[in-house]
Amino acid sequence: MSPPHAPSSILPDERRRVRPVVRLHKLVKRYDLVEAVRQVSLEIKPAQIYGLIGADGAGKSSLMKVVAGVLSHEEGQVEVLGRTIDSERQAEKVKSAIGFMPQGLGLNLYPTLSIEENIDFFARLRMVPPELLRERKERLLEVTRLSAFRARPAGQLSGGMKQKLGLICTLIHAPRLIILDEPTTGVDPVSRRDFWLILAQLIHTEQITALISTAYLDEASRFDHVALMHEGQIILEGPPDLLIDRADATIVQCPAEGAALAALTQAFPQHEATQGQVRLFVPLRDATQAQAQVQNALVVAGLPKVESPIVTRPHLEDLFIARLWNDAIAARSYLPPSPSANHTAHGATAALGTQAAASAGIKQKTTLGNHAGGITDGDTGWAIDAQALTRDFDQFRAVDGVSFQVGYGDIFGLLGANGAGKTTAIKMLTGILPPSAGLGRVAGSDMRHARQAIKERIGYMSQAFSLYTDLTVEENLMLFAGVYGLPRKVARERTRWAIELGELQGYEQVAAISLPMGLRQRLALGCALVHRPRVLFLDEPTSGVDPIGRKHFWSILRKLAHEDGVAILLTTHYMAEAELCDRVAMMYAGRVVADAPPAQLKQDLLDRRGQLLEITPRNALLAMQALKDAGFDQAVLHGRNIHVMSHQPEADRARIFSVLRAARQRSANVIPRPLTMEDVFIDIVLSREGQGTEAQEAA
Repeated sequence: MSPPHAPSSILPDERRRVRPVVRLHKLVKRYDLVEAVRQVSLEIKPAQIYGLIGADGAGKSSLMKVVAGVLSHEEGQVEVLGRTIDSERQAEKVKSAIGFMPQGLGLNLYPTLSIEENIDFFARLRMVPPELLRERKERLLEVTRLSAFRARPAGQLSGGMKQKLGLICTLIHAPRLIILDEPTTGVDPVSRRDFWLILAQLIHTEQITALISTAYLDEASRFDHVALMHEGQIILEGPPDLLIDRADATIVQCPAEGAALAALTQAFPQHEATQGQVRLFVPLRDATQAQAQVQNALVVAGLPKVESPIVTRPHLEDLFIARLWNDAIAARSYLPPSPSANHTAHGATAALGTQAAASAGIKQKTTLGNHAGGITDGDTGWAIDAQALTRDFDQFRAVDGVSFQVGYGDIFGLLGANGAGKTTAIKMLTGILPPSAGLGRVAGSDMRHARQAIKERIGYMSQAFSLYTDLTVEENLMLFAGVYGLPRKVARERTRWAIELGELQGYEQVAAISLPMGLRQRLALGCALVHRPRVLFLDEPTSGVDPIGRKHFWSILRKLAHEDGVAILLTTHYMAEAELCDRVAMMYAGRVVADAPPAQLKQDLLDRRGQLLEITPRNALLAMQALKDAGFDQAVLHGRNIHVMSHQPEADRARIFSVLRAARQRSANVIPRPLTMEDVFIDIVLSREGQGTEAQEAA
């Protein structure tokens, strides 16, 4: 039986001898004096899904554009489809066999043209014969479930639909190689899952080779082979499962607070602590030895051992971070601070003034009092209080009776599919949009009558960061302080505090455009905080940021919320971040359909749907079909694995093994897997849609 994405005529041991579709040898791409791609070598085999994973600025797009023939290169060798690409003329000779989809939602589409008109335009551009166009167009529209929307203009499509249409336009001329630059960035988890399922089916049936980039490390399991890029170099490469299997590391998770948390995080610098639990990266392959090392760290600190710590394999993100640290690629400024580190010389407590005095009650609904800046008599004590907020645009209701509360000191995640109404709700709460109906109070002020007061009490950080790139770190902070009317002496004090909070010391005179993405992100946060806001709004704040930068950023958020009492409302499509929130609200079609802490939402899903079983077969698509034929209608493809929810896990495991043996998948594994917020998100959305994301998108 052939691998899931290999042509049936090529056996697994023969694939190694097949001429690669893409071969790079010591590729260098420069922009003036900056090396965007540095001595990169790789090979992509036929019918392989090859993933480039890394943050913005890692060099992924430059590498892909060189392969696509869009950019020239300065050094090294590039072979594509058996042809050496050393000139524009040679690049033109292979472009007809390549499909390239650039980064950005719908950037390769014409917004005023309909779905069908976009497809026809790209087909004519690629000189697809009319008889072939009709057949391919209907089949691709059916697979992507866009047939019913063929007359809709591309500019009116949701993010998920735009990406599916972009994929059709990329595939319409039957290319041998497709190059997709971050096709799922900015797309919600349900649309992202749909996109990957469609892509896997098309690659399998069309026998296409795919080079795909992503900033989401949790998408690594979707690829046959991955290359993790950082600062223009490949730092890890191989099949994702093999990289994890060969890692000399173990993850140990256990309850830890107070002294125990301090002892464990000091002993294991690579860690993640949230909601009374700590997840430790232990550089030992043997699970028993890893557990013993964790227990020993507690004993040395004079603390009792923990009972029954959970031991698991590391994720690819864990290995990525470890490699950055061990190879000293990450500078000091990328490293997350220790929980015991003192950042309060000009710290948050001093800078936030009287707000910090109330932080002892941050996990309660707290009234800060009139000393905090003119709170009106109707203050409910919540940092954010939305009551039946509604917003209509002509005949379309974008937000429909939304209610939720956020306390001071809470990190609140507002989640939802593309077009669910999250951004509109935030714009009403920040005074940008007036509501059609309902009430909203932010930091004690009614958003309908006190828009200026609200703006003075909130900080807002957009996905684009809103920095002045030609100004230095210090100049950006001083500018934002001046915009908020701070006296010059106070502005300088707050600027020093923001620099220390973000650990930007040494970068004060560096232009924002020259900063790495992680530092730019922290500077943007400092600009949003420099005027001492009591409420902070963050719109997908870590999109495109590397894992170390993201961990550092979250350590700052936890300090602001849990130590200094700032209320934080954020949106994200990265479900690992939803796990870190104190509470999340899920929006669907303009309404809040769930509102609870992440642990409660996962427990509710476990009670309702049962245990999640993860199946790792030899051939995912064949195994998937066999399971559906056997009655496992809810089986879902997840990369090269299959997920099945079960109320009777032991009995269903036996049935699954029997089905897979009959389908000649004897080497398959079936293991229970903990539920994640991505599982919760997908279940909530799909339970309301019935037939994927299109029901919502058609509304």
